[in-house]
Parts: sequence; structure tokens; C-alpha cells
Amino acid sequence: MQVIFSLEYSVFSVITATVLGFIAGCNLTWTSPEFGYLNSTDTGPFNGTLTDAQTSWISGVMSLGAALGPFIFGYLAEKIGRKWTILTVSMPFVISSVLCAFSRVVEEFYVARFITGISIGGTFTILPMYVGEMSLDEHRGVLGSVMNVFLCFGLLFTYVVGALVSKVLIFNLILASLTIAFFVLFLFMGVETPHYYVMKNKHDLAKGALLRIRKQSDQETEKELDHIRTIIEGEEQGNLLDIFRNKGSVKAFIIGSGLVFFQQASGINAVLFFAQNIFQDAGSTLKANYCSMIIGAVQFGTSFITPLVSNLFGRKTLLILSGVGMCLSESVLGIYDILKDSDADKVSSLSFLPIISLVLYIITYNVGYGPLPWAIVAEIFPSSIRSAAGSLVTFICWITSFFITKWFKELSQDLGQGQCFLGFAVFSLVAAAFVQFFVIETKGKTLKEIQDDLNN
Repeated sequence: MQVIFSLEYSVFSVITATVLGFIAGCNLTWTSPEFGYLNSTDTGPFNGTLTDAQTSWISGVMSLGAALGPFIFGYLAEKIGRKWTILTVSMPFVISSVLCAFSRVVEEFYVARFITGISIGGTFTILPMYVGEMSLDEHRGVLGSVMNVFLCFGLLFTYVVGALVSKVLIFNLILASLTIAFFVLFLFMGVETPHYYVMKNKHDLAKGALLRIRKQSDQETEKELDHIRTIIEGEEQGNLLDIFRNKGSVKAFIIGSGLVFFQQASGINAVLFFAQNIFQDAGSTLKANYCSMIIGAVQFGTSFITPLVSNLFGRKTLLILSGVGMCLSESVLGIYDILKDSDADKVSSLSFLPIISLVLYIITYNVGYGPLPWAIVAEIFPSSIRSAAGSLVTFICWITSFFITKWFKELSQDLGQGQCFLGFAVFSLVAAAFVQFFVIETKGKTLKEIQDDLNN
């Protein structure tokens, strides 16, 4: 019974932290339902509608903030600890939600969404670090995927509640209230990681943290504490340049940056940010907001798959299946859009294809390329550069996202939406090949064993 209780408390600590992923998910897809209300003369704060350029900037500027966030919060993670950094990450979410609630000019929305991005970038930096350091080796893969479950629940929340609450003011105040509730919850329930305490030579606090999250005997605690010391004390604290000074770190960087690049190049944020527009342009017979709700529900439902199967099939297998599946589903949507643009009558009987294709895309994305890149990033870097490397990898992720989300709408108009999705399909296929030839398997391995594999 003691083992069960201690396991539950350890897991509870991680799950409480990953509620921040829910807040990030709520803010990620904010644009999909809110653009409709911002453009309405009845519900919008402007006297007119947004231009295409303004729409693309409101979508894209969030990714620029997210590219900056990792460096801010990666630095804070080393200075004030993982717990207090998580709490700090939540505060810009509150500021941006309040600003969106009361903004009356489009430039204020630029600022608000940029601030949102800073916190989202911080979320994707600090949560994998926290989960990786708090989890037992045998639970790390499952708990690393829990962040994606909460993220997807946040996406669904915004698709549904954002569509039902027609007032921009009220919806954004709801988001601010949820973030404050998380802050209070984690302030009292969150635990600092033993790894951070050992790094700061606070061994008594590290032991206390282990006793709290594991509830194990003193002998078992000392053994785990010695293991953490062995990992950390042999490593000097590094910086960005140290990533490129040994073979293992370079390989880890190639793997981590490649995974997050292909995650974004598959078009996921274009789909999430512009879900309603995609369905409208594709001529779906269902209302666009209903289609986006279906996408959100499917993403949330399938987010439970990876925690269940990641330790059965391994990271590589799931990532390869994910890449191939995304390629096939996006190819179908791309070909459908091209045929529709050339002669709509030819595909009039296939109007169900857009929603079916994107449902399959979301399922295959959630099987691998959704959660696993972040779980792997948390595993493959040595603790001495984990913060710096995580910041750089997250920067690459969101810079890629910026270019995708900033130019997707304009390229869809210039080249055609179908051509854009065929481009995403090509990237998804290359993503599967990248995993096959470059990514190492981390399933069931300790952090030390992973470092040995990278350096050999």
C-alpha cells in the first residue's frame, strides 16, 4: 500500500504541473473561434473587419513570443528552480488574457498574443524538464505524454467554449480565471525537483523532496540521491556553446531540433489556428465551428493513446507510423482541394473528405509527433545543458511555427490550399525517414544509458 500511495503522490506532482499544458492549449487555439467574433460588427471590438495581413500577424506573432520564451524561462529554471519557474510562466497568460479582454485596437492584440507566446514557449521548455526530473525511469515515457493530454484538452476547451461564448471579453476573462486557479493549485501542491536541489548543493532539501514524492525508506532515498549526484556532479553547468562540444550532445541536438522542426513542418499549427477557415475553404457540408469541435474532440480522445502504447512499441515505431499517417491523410486533403478548385462538381459527392482527412491526420499526429518529440527532448540531453538545449530546441520549434502560421493563409490564396497540404505531406514523409535514420530508441532506458548510446 505504501508503494501505491507513494507512486500516486509522485504522479500527482507531475500531473498537477502539467495542468499548465491545459492553459497553453487553451491559448494556442484562441485564434480559431475568436477570429469570427473579432470580425463581427456585433461581437468584435473594432469598427470593421480584420485584413488578411492583420489576421496573419495575430496568428504568427504568438510564435515569435514562443521562440523568445525558452531563453527567459530556461534561465529562470536554473536560477529560481523548476517549481517557481512554472509559476512564473503562468503569469503572462493572465496578462495576455486580460489584455485581449479589454483591447479595442488591433495593435493591442499583437502585443497580447506576443505575451501569450512567451508563456507558451516557457511551457514547452519547463514542463518536459520538470517531468523528466520528477519521474521514475519506468514511468517517464507515460508521464511525458500526459502533457499532451492536457494540451489537447485545452485545445478542445477553446474550440467548444470559444465557439459558445460569443463575447470576446467573457471568454478571455474565463481563461485568466483558469490560469489563476492553476497558480494557486501548483503553489501549494507543487514540489521542487530533487535534481535542482542537488545542482545547488542543497542535499537535505533534495532528500526531503525525494521522501515527499516517493515516500520510500531512507536507504532507498539515499540510493536514489547518490544516483542523481552521480549524474550531476560529473557534469559542469554548460551553456549554448557546450551543446556543440561533444559528439553525444551534437547528436542529441540534431535529434531534438529535427523532431520539433518536422512536428511543425507537418502543418499542425496551421490546422489548429485556422481550423474553421480550412473547413470553410474546403467546402465541408458541416458548419466550420462544428468541424473544429470534432477535430478538438478527436485530438483529446487520441491523446490518451500514446501514454498507453509508448512503452509497448517504443518511440521510434510510433514516430515512423505517425509520419507516414500524416503524409497519407494530408495528401488526400491536398488532392481533394486541388480537384475542388479545378472543378467543384467532380468532388461534390466527396464533401465528407476534409473532415475525415483531418481526423485521420490528428489521430496519427497524436500517436507520435504530437507528444513524443517533447518527451524525447527531456531524455536525451545531459543535465548540464538540459536547460540551454531545451531552450534552443524550443526556439527552433516556434520559429518554424511562425513561418508556417504567418504565411499559410497568404500561400493558400496564392498557390492554393491543396498545394500547401501536399507540401505538409512531403515534410511528414521526410519526418518518418528522419526518425528511421537519426533517432535513437529511449524506451525503458535510464538517462545514463541514453547518454552512453549517444556518445558511442
